[in-house]
This record gives sequence, structure tokens and C-alpha cells, in this order.
Amino acid sequence: MGPGLPEKVRHGGKVKQHLENTGQTAIDFSASLNPFPPAMEWHFPPDLLDHYPDDEYLQLKEVIGRQFHRDVEEIAVGNGSIELIRSFCQAMFRNNGAAKIDPPTFGEYHLSVQLAGGHLMKEGEIPIAAFLCNPNNPTGQLLGKKEVTTRLKSYAEQGTCMFLDEAFIELSDPGESLIDKRETNLCLLRSLTKCFSVPGLRFGYAFANPELVRALEVLRPPWSVNAFAECFAIQAFKKYQELEESRRKIRAECNFLVKSLQDLGFLVRPPSANFILADIGKDAGALCNSLACHGILVRDCTSFGLPHSIRISVRTSSENKVLAEALRVCVQ
Repeated sequence: MGPGLPEKVRHGGKVKQHLENTGQTAIDFSASLNPFPPAMEWHFPPDLLDHYPDDEYLQLKEVIGRQFHRDVEEIAVGNGSIELIRSFCQAMFRNNGAAKIDPPTFGEYHLSVQLAGGHLMKEGEIPIAAFLCNPNNPTGQLLGKKEVTTRLKSYAEQGTCMFLDEAFIELSDPGESLIDKRETNLCLLRSLTKCFSVPGLRFGYAFANPELVRALEVLRPPWSVNAFAECFAIQAFKKYQELEESRRKIRAECNFLVKSLQDLGFLVRPPSANFILADIGKDAGALCNSLACHGILVRDCTSFGLPHSIRISVRTSSENKVLAEALRVCVQ
């Protein structure tokens, strides 16, 4: 590690590492993906690999623009949402500056601010940017559109840009999104990874004022969205409306998991997304290790500053029942 660099952020989704380390497969409840993604029978023309992608991604942006009624000049794309978080921070914190980040939340915000030369807001400082994950990771809390809009207006009055991460909102309640807002101090982030359950295929996109979008596009490495991801994204947006069925099924499975966790005596926050935060009342590491021995991976939330909590993604009915039984055995 280079001098002065912070540590990398810990993430879930370690099923491949678990297989390599133990030789055993596992059900991955640590990565919060859509268990009921739209069926994608998509075609990838092999000749797309013969050429560089269009680095302006005009066709892709036109597809996104038609879906959300936005101009292409308002759309930035990236190799996953984290690349856009990094580019945003490079654009905002090039000359230092303060960031408002309310924990517990996604660790990449703070890391990206640090890497760009910024710092967490100190008392009395006015932040250059404020980060809001809605629904929040790991708590699953969803703030209503009215409250988020009020915050956005307040930030505008003090010259602060809101970075609004809506990576999970398609699996929660899109009606609470600010996707229709065109405020100059708003940068809104989305991702296909979660809602189409394609973590191996990295694609994120963002909406912002044209000046900020131009900055994000300059800071993004050339051709960072490869032809495979671009092709998938273009075809996935044709299935976007089918996510309503995903949300319906997730709500039903979420209710089952919440009851199972509460029956074990865990403190469960009311979830608004496709994952559940549960306070187990003691160190989470031991339970996570025990579940792993039963072929179940859940997210230890110690890295979020919640050492007594685990985050569980909602999966299919049969998988959720396997988890419920494994938890019952492991907590005895």
C-alpha cells in the first residue's frame, strides 16, 4: 500500500472466495441483489469486440434518456456506480473541501472523498458535497421524496451539492425517487447491478447538470464501459418496467425473513429495500462464521460501525427458508 493511503472498504459478495478457500458452495445473502430479476434473453454480437466502444456512449445515453425523460447532456455513465462516486469526488474535492456523510452508510463515499483530497465535515464547516444513500445501506431506511427535496433545497441555499445514491430504489419504492428533479446542486446515482442481479457486469449511470456531467466524463477513463456491459444495458432498459414484479415478490419474502429474525429475538429495523439489518445483541463475527460453516454467507456489519449487526439480503423462498433454519440452529 502506498504511503498515506487509507484502507480499502470491505464489501459483501464473497461467495467466490468462500468456494476457493473451503471448496464448498454457499448461498450468498451478503450481496443485496434482486432475487427475481427480469428474464434477459439478450444477444451480444461478437463483432462488437472488434472495435472500441463509442466513448461518448451516445446510443446508450439516448436509451437511458428515453426511459427517464432526460437529455443526454444530463447523463454520465461508468464502470459500475463506484467509478461514478470516485469521479464525482475528484470533480468536487480537487482543492480539498468538506463532505457531509452520516454513518452508518456505504463506505465508498468516505474513501472516495479521502482519495480526492477532501475530508469529513468539521463543526462549523459548510460542506462542498453531502452524500445520501436512499434507501440507505446497510440500514434499509428509505426517506420520502418530500424530505429529500427539503434537504436538497437547504443544501442549495448554502452552496452544497447533494450526491444522492439511489442504487437500491428500483427494488424499494421508485415513487420516492428524485429522478425527475433537475436541480443544479443534485447528482443522482443509479446502477443496473442490483436490480438486474448482474454484479459481474459493471454498469452505473448518473444524472446531473450538464456542466457536472462534462466533468464526470472527463474524469472517467476512456472506454471504461466495455462493449459487453453497454450492450447488456441497452437491452436491459427494455425490461425496466418488469421490476415492478420484482418489488412485489421481494416484499413478500421480506415479510417472511423479518418474522423469522424477530422470532429469534433479533432487533430488526423496518426494511424498505431488498435487505434487512438485524441487531443480534452480541458480536456478529461468531454468528457469521457459524453460518458460513452451514453454507450461508451474511454481511458482518462491523465495518459499518455496527459490530452487533448483520445485513441479510432477500433471496428466493426456498433459500430464505434454508437461512431461517440455519439461523435457528446457529443461535441455539
